[in-house]
Amino acid sequence: MIRPTVARIDLDALKSNYRLIVDALAEDAAVRTPGVIAVVKANAYGHGAAQVALALEDAGADLLACADIEEGAALRAAGVRADILVFGALSVSDLDGLFDCRLTPTISTPGAAHAVQAAAEKYKQRIRYHLKIDTGMNRLGFRFDNLRRTLPELLASPNLDLEAIYTHFATADEPESPLFNEQRLRFETAQSEISDLSRGAGGDRRENNRSAVSADSAVSSLSSPYVHAANSAALLRDSRVWYDRVRPGLLLYGIVPPPLASTLPLTPIMTLGSRIVAVKGVRADEGVGYGVRFTAEQPATIAIVPAGYADGLDLRLAGRGSVLIRGRRAPIVGSVCMDMLMADVTGLDVSPGDEVVIIGSQGADRIDVREMAAQIGTIPYEILCRIGSRIERVYETAT
Repeated sequence: MIRPTVARIDLDALKSNYRLIVDALAEDAAVRTPGVIAVVKANAYGHGAAQVALALEDAGADLLACADIEEGAALRAAGVRADILVFGALSVSDLDGLFDCRLTPTISTPGAAHAVQAAAEKYKQRIRYHLKIDTGMNRLGFRFDNLRRTLPELLASPNLDLEAIYTHFATADEPESPLFNEQRLRFETAQSEISDLSRGAGGDRRENNRSAVSADSAVSSLSSPYVHAANSAALLRDSRVWYDRVRPGLLLYGIVPPPLASTLPLTPIMTLGSRIVAVKGVRADEGVGYGVRFTAEQPATIAIVPAGYADGLDLRLAGRGSVLIRGRRAPIVGSVCMDMLMADVTGLDVSPGDEVVIIGSQGADRIDVREMAAQIGTIPYEILCRIGSRIERVYETAT
């Protein structure tokens, strides 16, 4: 049985969003059309990684990105055949999954470099990796201003082949921040340095690989790594950082990162809905919910909806957010409880069983994730990723 609170995922809209992004890149690219790395980490931003990844693969995606080895293994178990990039740190991970599941690691620290090299040597395999450069976010990555000291050993590793170089922007969604352009310039300087270091590492690689691989292939693996940097916000903001591939996440799911705008006719792919399970009359001056944070000034009608913070709905929606019932907004009142919320439906002719839209459209109105995030002072990513595992995801497609 399916609980009344259900997330419906439109896979056709997902594929359309992917193709719109691909077409926009082809139309606007100055020199060559960049490829796409489709980001499906964090359970595809709450939408369901397996089903989303398979749909994206069907739409033409040849490279997906996830957060860690465990997420990558789950994608392989679901039947995903496309290449899979692991974004996360690997220093303390069980690295067997990289080889068992054919995953591409990110190497972002010297510790990860040593660990992946040791694992590849154990498996007697060569493995392609993406090199992450820290250009100012100060999270993961080799520091942009210390590469000549930290990279030579990695670049000379006999079992590791450099496939791509990337960075991550800290302020892509903050148009007034100067750091975005500073990071771009640092990254482009770093690319030049890495090219110089790679040529220098060629001799070491030839020596290290005499028994495993020809000298020519060792050098070629270092000679032309591709480059990527742009998440959804950076993709919209500046075509100079599209490089060889872009990394849309939120845009795939039909949401533009605030405060940015886009002319792309993207469609949000998730609708979160429920049904009224009870209708309650409240007298004037009576309170509603834990803490009695709402008191009716006059007789009111309250609808009970079986969706709460255990389903990922934020407590701060009470007194700020609304749901749609019979095509009209019904304010969320009282408190968001673990398993339910209360909505003020005074003046509406409602009954148990009536449809409730928490995220999505009903009638002529719509409540989207950007609006909900703004109401409680957070970001759309958090709203989506927090939608709970006990909510059934129902996948819809016409094909």
